[in-house]
Order: sequence, then C-alpha cells, then structure tokens
Amino acid sequence: MKCPYCDSNDTKVIDSRATEDNTAIRRRRLCQSCNKRFSTYERYEDRTLMVIKKDDTRESFDRSKLINGIVKSCEKRPVSIDQIEQIANEIELEINHLGKKEVSSTTIGKFVCDKLKNIDPVAYVRFASVYREFKDVESFYEELKNLKDEN
Repeated sequence: MKCPYCDSNDTKVIDSRATEDNTAIRRRRLCQSCNKRFSTYERYEDRTLMVIKKDDTRESFDRSKLINGIVKSCEKRPVSIDQIEQIANEIELEINHLGKKEVSSTTIGKFVCDKLKNIDPVAYVRFASVYREFKDVESFYEELKNLKDEN
C-alpha cells in the first residue's frame, strides 16, 4: 500500500478490525519511511453496480463520489465525518438490498435526502437544491416550507 504522505511502498499493517457495521475491514498502517500512520478500508466487491445518470448515461457506482456529495452539503455544519460515513454505509446497504444491477442517480439522491433530513436540515436543503435542481427561488422556498411543516 502506498503511503499518502511520502508515496513510499514500504508500509505495514499495525492493526486490523471490522467496522461497526461489519461491511469493511479498517486497517491502520505505518509507513516505514516517514513513520506516519494512515487508515485504509477493505470492502468486498460482489458485483458491479451501475448508476443511471439523469442524461441516461451509465457509470460504475463510486462510494467516494457519494461521500464527496454529502461532505459538500455538510460543509460548516455540525455533521461529523463518522456520521457521513455512516450515511454512506446505510445508503450502500439500501442499494444492495434493492437487488438490482443498475440504480438511478435519482434513487440515490432520494436516499441521501432522507438521511440528511433527519441529521441536519440545512445540509438537507443544500443537497436537495442540487439533487432536485431548483430552478428559482420559489421552488427553493416551497421546499423550505415543506421542511418546516414536517417539523
């Protein structure tokens, strides 16, 4: 495994343990060159899941893209990286339980919105504004009004 700090290939595993949800193995590694520590995650790859984008193109599901989208909506909000990873784990599990080889980006967006709505309403509105492609202030206002009515 290549060290993210110095690019050395001389690293060793110093600790391995399953994640809380038992869907991955977290490995703590030590770079023998620069003595810095970092974590890697090992996940099983049981099948290729394709995401159908809004323009009908298809691409492989990418967990890091999912996490990056959630991180952007949670910037400067009291949402920890652990919570974001937990959201991603839950969404990945939901997608796998669908039992399909292809899933729409709209379905994934809905899963993210459902999770964020319960954790941080501001992050939810940020994500929803991109996911639902609000065209004007009125559609944005309607979503805020619906969120307020639910609470």
